[in-house]
Amino acid sequence: MIKHVILAAALALGLAGVATAADAPTDPQIAHIAYTAGAVDIAAAEQALKKSKNADIIAFAQQMEADHKAVNDQALALLKKLNVTPEDNPTSQAIAKAGADKLAELDKLDGAAFDKAYIDNEVAYHKTVNGALATVLIPNAQNAELKALLQTGLTLFTEHEKHAEMVAAAFK
Repeated sequence: MIKHVILAAALALGLAGVATAADAPTDPQIAHIAYTAGAVDIAAAEQALKKSKNADIIAFAQQMEADHKAVNDQALALLKKLNVTPEDNPTSQAIAKAGADKLAELDKLDGAAFDKAYIDNEVAYHKTVNGALATVLIPNAQNAELKALLQTGLTLFTEHEKHAEMVAAAFK
């Protein structure tokens, strides 16, 4: 049970460091953090699509892959329009490492054990990402268009969290 929360905890700790730093994250850092979080969820969805045979898990993973790719594509288009280069930072690096570690952990599982671990992690991950969006990333975003995109993402990802909780309930 504790292992499935590792990725979410790494994200929370990384973002807590950003939130308490003397300087708030810059828009290029925020963009990199948000993009990295989306990329981690895309990779998890792709893994679920390869490993799972459960129709509910597959449908959820397909939605995660499509929605997070769409948001990341919108983010890249906005950054290109604004002529902003995302800036790698310790929070992005912590998210990427935790994501890779979680993929390796999940790769060792099969069947119902994989499905449960994947969906439990999705619940925890979306709660953490949504909290970070609401309390750190959106409040610190300076560009109005970036802030609006993050707010749209939060609305969508809140629905993802609810959907993940619904799917996870079947594994209790």
